[in-house]
This record gives sequence, C-alpha cells and structure tokens, in this order.
Amino acid sequence: MKVWINGRFVPPHEAQVSLFDAGFQHGVGLFATMSARNGCIFRVMSHLERIKASAVQLGLLEVLQLEPLADAIELTLVENNATEARVRLTLTAGDLRMLKSPGVVGESPRNDPTIAIVVQPPTPYPAELFERGIRVCVAEPRLSTQDPFAGHKTIWYWPRLAELQRAAARGCSEALFFTTSNRVASGAVSNLFLVKDGVLCTPRARDASEGGANSPVLPGVTRAVAIECAQDDGTEVQVHDLTIDDLLDADEIFLTNSSWGILPVVGVEESSIAGGSPGEMTMRLRAKYLDLVQSETLQSQADRVTPDE
Repeated sequence: MKVWINGRFVPPHEAQVSLFDAGFQHGVGLFATMSARNGCIFRVMSHLERIKASAVQLGLLEVLQLEPLADAIELTLVENNATEARVRLTLTAGDLRMLKSPGVVGESPRNDPTIAIVVQPPTPYPAELFERGIRVCVAEPRLSTQDPFAGHKTIWYWPRLAELQRAAARGCSEALFFTTSNRVASGAVSNLFLVKDGVLCTPRARDASEGGANSPVLPGVTRAVAIECAQDDGTEVQVHDLTIDDLLDADEIFLTNSSWGILPVVGVEESSIAGGSPGEMTMRLRAKYLDLVQSETLQSQADRVTPDE
C-alpha cells in the first residue's frame, strides 16, 4: 500500500504529518470519501468541486487546482493496483509554523496545505442490509442553520461518530440529525430522502440553487445522483423542509452516501416504515444508481486507454 501525501508516494508508516499541522492541532481541514469502481472514481470532479467550494467559502484556501488533484487520485489507484476501493482525500491548512506573513495588518495569513490521498479496500456491506433495510434513531444534538461550518465536510467529525456509536448501542445503523427548529437535516454520515404518494422529498442542502444557503445539510454527491436518477424516471422531486411527522408518515425512506450508495430505511426509532420492508422506489433507484456507477466508470476506464494499448 502507498499513500499520496503532498505530491509523493510513501508507505503508510512514512506518511507523516507535522504535530503543528492545523488539522492535528485545531481540526482545520476538509475531506471527501469517494468510491472507485473499475479503477475509476465515480463522479470524481463532483467531489473535488465540492471540497474546493468549501475550502474557498470557509477561508481554508483561495485556489485549488482540481485537474492535478484528479490526476493524483488516479495515480494513487494505479500505484496501489486498486480497481474497487474506498478513497479518502484529506485537505488541511498545513503546518502552522510555516504561516506566511502572520500578524501583518491588512494581509491575510496564507499557508501551504497538507493534502493526502489514501486508497483502501471498499467497506464490505452484507447484502441483507439492502434487502431488509436498516433502522435509524434520532441523534441528541441539533444542527444550527447559523453555523457557517455546518453543511461542509470538515474533519471535525467527533459529534457525528459519537452519535453513530450511540445508535449502534441501540441496535440502529444510523443516527438522524435535526435542526434547532426541529427540521430533518441528515444522517450522521448520509443524506436522507423520503417517498410520499409517489413524490421523492429531501431536505434542502447548503446549495444556492436549492435556496439552502444557511442549511446544515451537506450537498452529497450521491444525493445529487439519486435526484438525477429519479428525475430521469419522471419522478417528481421536491426539496423542502421536513419534520419528524413527515418521516413517520412516509411510504419509504432511504439514505445516500458514496460508500453504500442508496440504503433503505425500514424503521425510525420504534416506528416501522412501509411495513418494515424496503420500498419499491428505493430499490428501483438503487438498481439505477448501481447501473450508472458501472457504466460511467467503465466509460472513464475506456477513455483512458490510448490507441497503443
């Protein structure tokens, strides 16, 4: 296994980050988790465009070149001879000792970021998880629409991991976060959808196109693909506020992220959804999503092959 860090490949035990790195010291950083199929990342530029937007909006970086970063991810897959993989890109503000022009009035301090790419085997999910669905519980903390860092995938993930642990202790596979105004936000590591009377609904994400500039919901890449798949099928998609009553009254619920794709939910707390079985639209969208991942990554693979090969 080789790790790509700041432009070079090293064995994992040599992939060192300074004790003074802003990510280690203060949790100043962002990350993206991507899935590789057929030796290619599915929708790699969507992941990179999102992390760049977050980096700029949060003041982490002013410029991030995406094409070289996409090339580095591809090279890391090749270096590790990986065709099916879980890929994590981590971006921090870098070594705090190397800050340029610290404390100069009228000049913003700038630093060289730390960028790391790690390729690992994909997370194995048992088939029954998708065939039977999962149960979820409600997380204790609430997300604030006034928090400018909510809705971005920062490396400060402790609150979400803690809620996942609490959920597991209760026999649930995911924890659902609500806002301070008791609106549905997302799962700890996922976006949420529900189906009601044939209409697909999801909370607004932090995306100007959805009117969710202050939303604490991450604009997930798989979330966007699920919406795309539904609209291609002629399904009406509504993006608006949802409540706990909407969840409990839903015909179907499913969650999305880049690791598991589309995952059916059959229970919220003690309440069953859709009679306790995955819904028809959920399974149809999951099948379409898997087909899309397969076709696009195969096409990306073919596009990389030169005539000489």
